[in-house]
Amino acid sequence: MEESSSSSELKRPQFGTRNLSDPQNVFQHNACLSSWFSCLHIRYDPTRFRKKPALKETCDGRTLKNQEDVWHHNAWDNVVWDEKQVEAAEAKLKLNSSSFMDEEVALKYEKEASQFWDTFYSTHENKFFKDRHWLFTELPELCSEHIESSSATDATKASAPCQLAGFRILEVGCGTGSTVFPLLEANTLKKSFVFCCDFAPKAVELVKSNPEYDPARCHGFVCDISEDNVKFPFPENSLDVILVIFVLSAISPEKFSSTIVQLSRQLKPGGRIFFRDYGRYDMAELRFKPGKCISEHFFVRGDGTRVYFFSQDELRKLFEGAGLVEEQNVIDRRLLVNRGKQLTMYRVWIQCKYRKPT
Repeated sequence: MEESSSSSELKRPQFGTRNLSDPQNVFQHNACLSSWFSCLHIRYDPTRFRKKPALKETCDGRTLKNQEDVWHHNAWDNVVWDEKQVEAAEAKLKLNSSSFMDEEVALKYEKEASQFWDTFYSTHENKFFKDRHWLFTELPELCSEHIESSSATDATKASAPCQLAGFRILEVGCGTGSTVFPLLEANTLKKSFVFCCDFAPKAVELVKSNPEYDPARCHGFVCDISEDNVKFPFPENSLDVILVIFVLSAISPEKFSSTIVQLSRQLKPGGRIFFRDYGRYDMAELRFKPGKCISEHFFVRGDGTRVYFFSQDELRKLFEGAGLVEEQNVIDRRLLVNRGKQLTMYRVWIQCKYRKPT
């Protein structure tokens, strides 16, 4: 044993002698002088062997043209479903919607909706949702360079927090601020003002406790937009943009129409509502088990929060029924890929823009 040990010591270079003069020899030893690691780090490009999309895919999105390439990226855009996939989705939906929840139980989820969401935000705080910087790509009007600062309208009252703002935004269902704070960051040079509300008091509390919250440029308040005759902290016909992002799906379908009508009254002529939410046959809808269905396409999650899955036609009827003009109503079908676990997940979202006539 001693001879083996001594012979190995002879083969092992002495400390300070393993200088990495050529990066190609990096795997010949377990360790090299630390001074060379910085040099090695600079020379090594971690993205060198990473699969990159072609220029056309980068501009137009990643389109999956060959099923064999599915594992090359983590996500694919504009995925086309074939008839078999649609039939399989309909079969799953028929199974998990085979029986509706008892009316008394469903009524409990309706009455305690804000409490369930309050518990959700108390548990997850601001660690669940990522900041929505993608919003500026979909709605460039929100960026400071696209905002034309206009004079305050005659309807604006001196008591309103946005009395000097030329561009006013309302986000309903603000959560912990994943949209609010990117908006404040992007519009630092213009006289814009962001209103944000949520019917979960904990969510509004988290927004206001954020160091980036500025009462001079933002006003958060607790509000249930599905209630009739909501008293907003601004006059009607005074908002430029209303953001309704993954919010309407948490409301009972019976209240969709009155909610949209109420929001449309807050827009100034030419103002827009930007909508994004879950679409039919989304992965989340197909995963529900029997017994979780309140009504058609309306389900209860395990944490007590509710979710609805929309179709383009019903959204068109809702917004146009409120007197708004359609600018966009598209389905966003994406394929998300977990390459480590070899899993594919099909997501379906619907995105809309509707404008109030001038």
